[in-house]
Amino acid sequence: MTDELKKPKKKVALKVSGASSSKAHNEDAEADKESMGQVRKTLVFLAFVVVAYVIYLVVTGQVDEFVTSLAGVDLGWILAGVICFLFYYVFGVLAYVLSVISDPDSPVGIRDLMSVEASGVFFMRLTPSGAGAPPAQIYRLTRAGMTVGQAGALNFTRFVLYEAGEGVFAAIMLLFCGNYFYEQFGDVTLIGIFLFGFKVVQVGVVLALCLFPRPVIAIGNWLLRFVHRHGWIKEEKYQKFYETLNGEMSEFSARFRSASKNVGEMCATMVVTLLQLGCMYALPYFVLRAFGEPADLLICTACGSMLELLINAVPLPGGTGGAEVGFAYLFKGMFGVHLPAGFVIWRAVEYLLPVLIAAPCMGMRSTGGLSINRRWHSFWGRITGGINGYIETGSFKFGASSAGQGIKGTVTVKPKARKVEGAKKLTAKTLEGGAKVQIRGNKTVVTGTRSAPQVDIQAKIAAGKAAAGQKPSQPK
Repeated sequence: MTDELKKPKKKVALKVSGASSSKAHNEDAEADKESMGQVRKTLVFLAFVVVAYVIYLVVTGQVDEFVTSLAGVDLGWILAGVICFLFYYVFGVLAYVLSVISDPDSPVGIRDLMSVEASGVFFMRLTPSGAGAPPAQIYRLTRAGMTVGQAGALNFTRFVLYEAGEGVFAAIMLLFCGNYFYEQFGDVTLIGIFLFGFKVVQVGVVLALCLFPRPVIAIGNWLLRFVHRHGWIKEEKYQKFYETLNGEMSEFSARFRSASKNVGEMCATMVVTLLQLGCMYALPYFVLRAFGEPADLLICTACGSMLELLINAVPLPGGTGGAEVGFAYLFKGMFGVHLPAGFVIWRAVEYLLPVLIAAPCMGMRSTGGLSINRRWHSFWGRITGGINGYIETGSFKFGASSAGQGIKGTVTVKPKARKVEGAKKLTAKTLEGGAKVQIRGNKTVVTGTRSAPQVDIQAKIAAGKAAAGQKPSQPK
């Protein structure tokens, strides 16, 4: 029995069910690389678009007007437009923060979410219909420590709120500026209403998938079998779509319904999303002011909203084609002769510059160990502690409070009286370390802080000298 106890126990290999997670992570990495391949193709495509635009200016004889307009641009307003779009990026990061701040164990940090939002900005503009954005964002979330299911659910929830935000923003703009569109464009306003309706249907389908996954999955499986039976998709694609539809959609739905229970968080994220979209839709206002033209911020934002709906409906990188036609139609009366130059500047601020800014941000990674939730509570503890400290003492001492709650390491000590036997009479004197010596009846009382142990010694010396000075002198 003793020999058996002394024998080393056989180590059992613990197997974590991470094979599927690792496989999915590798698939996301491959999807990210595939997205980069699409980006390279898009850059070539955009180069042809630029050449075609230059040829158009030459053929139509607008080169002189284009150069003259660019020469008179107020760069201050262009800089203001750039700053406005930077807030688009800031609000996008904040929306992700609100989505994870309630989880004290979430592994992602602020810089991780900056990388995720930058990936969305980059791939949304450089892949057809923004198809490369979701896999790139999910890959960066898994790189930060999330499982594939968590990352997919978070990204999917953010996508739903963003799409819903576009529909809500367009509805608000039609409510306030519907008369303007009808007076300026007549029956063509129906196109804008159709685009708005298309967005509503799109969001409705996504919400139905989230809230009622089983009927949607059943319909999806029937459609997949139908197109596969007729040979419209290959076997490999069919298997991939089938696994995605039946395996991941249920998890997405469960996580979305779990997140939707937090109504306050969802509403806050929606408000931030509307502010984010407003920063992008308002860019034509700054471009107009740069040319010295009068501009109405609300009208420009409403037209920008309709323009983005049109761009999203065109299945080309950056909505190429729809952007040019839509801008010319919606803003021709505002820009006048500055229309070609105005389109170039607007496209540079709204499309090209964000790509250049987002590219270096995609590699950012958080290194801190604390989650955003814990950092927020620590920061809020400092603020509340400072307010409580101000109420109690009249000065801000961050981390202190009447209940002793605050930043770790803050201690409030009330000095206690310590008695020292000594002389009957002694004038109160403040010693080093904050101690005070007072005579109370026949006792000498020394008060001071606990943090200065040298006070006791000095107090005793002082008391001894005082007692010696009061003794009657001996006759010689």
